[in-house]
Amino acid sequence: MALPSRGRLLELSKLQCSIFSHTFNPNRQRLGNKILRQRLKGPTMAAYYPRKSVAMGDILKEFEKFGLAGYDEEELQRVDSVNTAKMRGKGAPKKKRTAAEGRAAKKAAGKK
Repeated sequence: MALPSRGRLLELSKLQCSIFSHTFNPNRQRLGNKILRQRLKGPTMAAYYPRKSVAMGDILKEFEKFGLAGYDEEELQRVDSVNTAKMRGKGAPKKKRTAAEGRAAKKAAGKK
């Protein structure tokens, strides 16, 4: 019995791929279909982390609309630590307002 020709086998392969929804790839190139067929990872990764619920700051902002002062402990602690650092001389430097207040201008004035 004679073997079918290469062209006939390619036609058969093409027909099979169209019937079973496969990619026809007679040259056997690497197309990345294995990766593309995999399940998407995005929804799984998004479901891993809990959804953001209402934060305390959001609730306090709602109370400010009605004229009720909120109590934000973290903000008070931050302001207190900034003030403590300023008293020790460790605070942020003052921002220059004009070019004359800059470091280069002070250096030039000292050389005169």
